[in-house]
Amino acid sequence: MSTTLIPVSNHFLFPDMPTSKQDLTGLSKLGKSDSKPIRQLEVFPNHAPGEIEVELFCTEFTCRCPLTNQPDYAEIRIIYVPNKFVVESKSLKLYLETFREVGVFHEHLAVDIGRDFMKFVKPKKCEVEVMFNSRGGIAIRAKWTSA
Repeated sequence: MSTTLIPVSNHFLFPDMPTSKQDLTGLSKLGKSDSKPIRQLEVFPNHAPGEIEVELFCTEFTCRCPLTNQPDYAEIRIIYVPNKFVVESKSLKLYLETFREVGVFHEHLAVDIGRDFMKFVKPKKCEVEVMFNSRGGIAIRAKWTSA
């Protein structure tokens, strides 16, 4: 038995897979090499609200110290239970890039990302953990959890 691929604007979908052409509407960054960092997240429909838990890891995050402007390096972990929407990962990558030259306290970063995630993705629950590398002999880990 052969499977026929359906072309969808330079992409192909298997007709028997759960991702449909309609799921791709509204995604403006995925598949585009000229996408610029922007402080917003794109989403696609979740086919199983409340039935999955998604973990996202960013192992190469950079921002700046708000006082000294020195670079700070961190890993970020986002765990969430999607409701109606799932975050599109390229938009998350571009979102996180917007912090690259921003001065922000580590603890504030966890809150800012968590609140933005709730605003754009609207999950059932969400947890954001930032784990900053040692600077001056102290490493910082901060965790934000939705109510």
